[in-house]
Amino acid sequence: MSVLMPPAELEDLEIQLLLEGVYLYYGFDFRNYTIASIKQRIESLIQTDQLSSISHLQEKILHEPVYLERFLQNLFVHSPEMFGDPIFFHTFKAQVVPVLRTYPFIRIWHAGCSTGEDVYAIAMMLWEAGIYPRCRIYATDFNESLVLKAKAGIFSLKHIQNYAALYQQAGGEQQFSDYYSVSYENAVIHPCLKENIVFATYNLVTDASFNEFNLILCRDILSNFNPQLQTRVHQLFHHSLSRFGILGLGKQETLKFSPYRQCYEPLEAQAHFYHRVA
Repeated sequence: MSVLMPPAELEDLEIQLLLEGVYLYYGFDFRNYTIASIKQRIESLIQTDQLSSISHLQEKILHEPVYLERFLQNLFVHSPEMFGDPIFFHTFKAQVVPVLRTYPFIRIWHAGCSTGEDVYAIAMMLWEAGIYPRCRIYATDFNESLVLKAKAGIFSLKHIQNYAALYQQAGGEQQFSDYYSVSYENAVIHPCLKENIVFATYNLVTDASFNEFNLILCRDILSNFNPQLQTRVHQLFHHSLSRFGILGLGKQETLKFSPYRQCYEPLEAQAHFYHRVA
């Protein structure tokens, strides 16, 4: 006689089968993401698209490749406000920029760039510090469509007033309007801010280190990963940072429980930024 699985456990099993199918068929590996963070987004997608179950969602993804893009757009699309968490950027300006000034050439990796808000915010800070011409920023994300949006640098004007206020709170020194032009209902980032940014697809789960960096930024991404995957990514960052390079994380993220915690020292009290010391 078979024992029926409780509904919650059955749902988790369906999610695991869905993620395994996506990995085997398309190569996108979400199997070590936290179930809780994935479940919420999957349930929202099922409700929005009026699907009957997770198994129904899996069928659509595997049999309708075009639907994969919709799935990816709803799974971990992290589109922050530009200059969201102004303390992060204020600290970047006060504590990180002076360190970066000491390098003749500065390599920066922005891992998980999404649609580019954080990338352009950092570029503005570097521009105002006078060191942007010495910088090369590599902005990456696993989702190609997000990378293309980030590269375009086009944002809705309805968000600009809020972005401008956050920019001032972060210690911006110019008029926020200096950094974009208006085209219909959109704000288009000026080409001068794009000159030293390389946008590319890159998967933190599967890809290897590709350069040595003076600064790595990865905000609000690691919290979606289980401990095993977090360790894998911290290993990747450690191998990719130069000695005394700086790692910047989101305000809900920490190195406290990482096996690499002894390799870093906090750069400031809020522990947004860490020096690699070993």
